[in-house]
Amino acid sequence: MASASEGYPGQRLGLPREGRGSLASWGARIGALIIDWAACMAVAVGFFGSAVLTGGGWRAWMILTVFFIESALLSWLAGGSFGQLLSRIAVVRLDAQPLGLPRALLRALLVSLALPALIISTDRRGLHDLAVGTVVINRR
Repeated sequence: MASASEGYPGQRLGLPREGRGSLASWGARIGALIIDWAACMAVAVGFFGSAVLTGGGWRAWMILTVFFIESALLSWLAGGSFGQLLSRIAVVRLDAQPLGLPRALLRALLVSLALPALIISTDRRGLHDLAVGTVVINRR
């Protein structure tokens, strides 16, 4: 938690304290991740069968593969993954430029590795966001 002298999370980035454009809450971000994972599980089971849940080999990687593709493509095209869109949060670049496919792919790859997403700065930015110059904000 930020001290009074540090202001609020996102202030250093020029983001508003609350409302549209403010940093997305942890609850919204975790909720979006749960929605994404559940949707990717359903898609993977639909395409590759229930072996993606219990099997080994290449099928064991299909949920993560679907998650990577979904996250990268929707972040590039719509500014957020399926879960982020439903949670009304967005992935944006700090320089206000479009995310672009290369950054979306790198961000999705780093999120898929999990560890970069678990190392967080004071402005709720994981290593994946720091690496590509993004932040997750509220759409509303």
